Amino acid sequence: MRAVTYDRFGDVDTLSVNDLPDPKVGPGEVLVEVRRASVNPVDWKIVGGGLDPMMNTVFPVVPGWDVAGVVRSVGPDTPEFSPGDEVLAYARKDWVQAGTFAELVTVPVRAVARKPAGLGWDEAAALPLAGLTAYRTLQRLEVGEGDTVLVHAAAGGVGLLGVQIARELGATVIGTASAGNHARLRDLGVTPVEYGDGLAERVRAVAPDGVDAVADFVGGVLPDTLAVLAAGGRHASIADPTVEEEGGSWIWVRPDAEELQWLADLAADGRLRVEIAGRYGLDEVAEAFRVSQEGHVSGKLVITVAD
Repeated sequence: MRAVTYDRFGDVDTLSVNDLPDPKVGPGEVLVEVRRASVNPVDWKIVGGGLDPMMNTVFPVVPGWDVAGVVRSVGPDTPEFSPGDEVLAYARKDWVQAGTFAELVTVPVRAVARKPAGLGWDEAAALPLAGLTAYRTLQRLEVGEGDTVLVHAAAGGVGLLGVQIARELGATVIGTASAGNHARLRDLGVTPVEYGDGLAERVRAVAPDGVDAVADFVGGVLPDTLAVLAAGGRHASIADPTVEEEGGSWIWVRPDAEELQWLADLAADGRLRVEIAGRYGLDEVAEAFRVSQEGHVSGKLVITVAD
């Protein structure tokens, strides 16, 4: 199979496309013919060794954790799926090696959801990690009917899904973004505010009594978060573990087929819009990583592996 690989930690120039043996399919796994994958910032951070203190790495590594495709075969004790099933998954394993930027990938069945007929391949691949991260954060915050929630980086890949899920859960949502993304947020029923100096004052102008919960999808905003929380408010971050020192939660999301299925069905029903910011081929993954590293992507970058 063709796959993007790297054989040492480094920058995106370590990536190349190579031929690898087809993966073996173990018990409780499915072998997926990849149609689409998508880029998350964690992908290029891993290439640079960012998760080496936490996870074992076996070189050569195929990067990528998001996938949408068709089941080719199943391993022993895997009655849940059959060849030909269309699926999507947050395909993180317990070590770093066999990712989704390849023609084939094995995925533990605990991570696999069925792709609804009404969900496109691009959107299916863009949804898993970002969607589950947003949903898990809002769950940890116990967001529900009547809450006012502030979402930092509301126009990013996780943020755009997070504001919609928060609205689906019944919350009133305020989202930080650059002025160029304010119209998009308003279209999603979100009150936008400009990030940067004076953010706390701008949020307080919208929510004078403070907000019930803050979801931080960017990092570096803890002082503003604490300044706008109402008494008893909750806060969580996917990017800043120091929030735990201030009573917040640091979120690290694990694969969950049931939660992913809920998100996929929501998207197929038109109640969750998955924004695609760009499309690249396997030979263009390094370029997609460079675009992601610039930090200005609104939505998700999709990798097309097969039609």
